[in-house]
Amino acid sequence: MKKVLLTTTAIGFAASMASAGDMSMSGAIKLTYGAFGTGELAAGADDFTSEADLDVAATSAGGNITMSGTLEIDESGTASGPVSIGMGALTFTYDKNDMGALAVTSAKATSSATVWDGEADSYGDYSVAFAAGGIGVTYTKDQESSDNAMAVTYSAGALSLSLTSIDEGTGAADTTLAGGGTAHDYGKGDVKTTVGATYVTGPYTIAISGDDQTAQTWDASVAMTTGDTTVTVAADETNMMSVGIGYTNGALTLSARQEFNNAANDDSETEVSLSYTEGALTFGAAMDSGQANHYGDEAELVLNASYVDGDVTVAAKGTDQDEMEVSVTFSF
Repeated sequence: MKKVLLTTTAIGFAASMASAGDMSMSGAIKLTYGAFGTGELAAGADDFTSEADLDVAATSAGGNITMSGTLEIDESGTASGPVSIGMGALTFTYDKNDMGALAVTSAKATSSATVWDGEADSYGDYSVAFAAGGIGVTYTKDQESSDNAMAVTYSAGALSLSLTSIDEGTGAADTTLAGGGTAHDYGKGDVKTTVGATYVTGPYTIAISGDDQTAQTWDASVAMTTGDTTVTVAADETNMMSVGIGYTNGALTLSARQEFNNAANDDSETEVSLSYTEGALTFGAAMDSGQANHYGDEAELVLNASYVDGDVTVAAKGTDQDEMEVSVTFSF
């Protein structure tokens, strides 16, 4: 009798596990030496840092309603990742202060705003998305400020149309330091509606977009692809023009872009990047003259190399700001 009860319990437990949906785990352990800044925030002194991350993801798709979520665990604690609920063409996603459709930059560092890197921070909380028949609609909102963004897209053959309306008239909520003072002192962002169109004909892709701001901005470009090479010519409302070229052939990827007639009285930007992969080894370099006086991955010149040995990746990178970082990462 006891064996029968144990067997029945085991079967019931297995059935409950099977109906719970799919679950997966992934993570990484990383040891780093060096220091890398970000944006306009310089790096500190070179030192060792270690990171441990574990993500537990679960998805339920047994019925008409699907649901997925992630538990994120790292050296600083635990957090809930994005939670999505889907039914047919509709998807609702909640990810507090991490929905990228809404993003503003904090004010430059002052005596009260002590943390600043010049980079935009996301602050959207949730989105509702619809997709069917070539039409896509996504609405994103910040619960605290009621700032919102809506994007509508439509595709039919070679033609794609888009409309994006964004209201960041309030901005993200300021954050404070534990000992007092403001860590991030945010201001307002964009309030505008942008329309765009893209048309593909043969090797050519034509794209235009413009907004309704008082000082209107617009962009137009024509790209031509032939074989492994794509050449793009673009212009905007400042009469600035640019020519870009992209080339991919096997292990090598190369791109370059040059601006002309920059009306902002800045030097016309020059951008060059390349990446080469041979087996387990990858080398990359990127230069962007418009990123002068920036640090980390946003620096004017960034060099990087990595080597993969099974589950372990050894990587090194450096910048023109005398920054250096070497890391060893085990991913599972």
